[in-house]
Amino acid sequence: MEKLDRITLNPNICLGQPTIRGMRITVSVILKMLANSKSVAEVLQAYRELEAEDIQQALKYAAWVVSDQIQIVPTA
Repeated sequence: MEKLDRITLNPNICLGQPTIRGMRITVSVILKMLANSKSVAEVLQAYRELEAEDIQQALKYAAWVVSDQIQIVPTA
């Protein structure tokens, strides 16, 4: 797995959700904005403390999390 040094997990920040660099900006907030057709520039404008690499790592983290899931498909 690639190094994701901007993604932090701290039980005392945002109930332990993955955040960016220990700030109270969760990976899920970034992903929801992008999923709702916001551009990277719009996310960066909304959260001026973010950097483009923060958004890239949020996407990489999300891809890693979902790729690690095992789904059992029932057979008929």
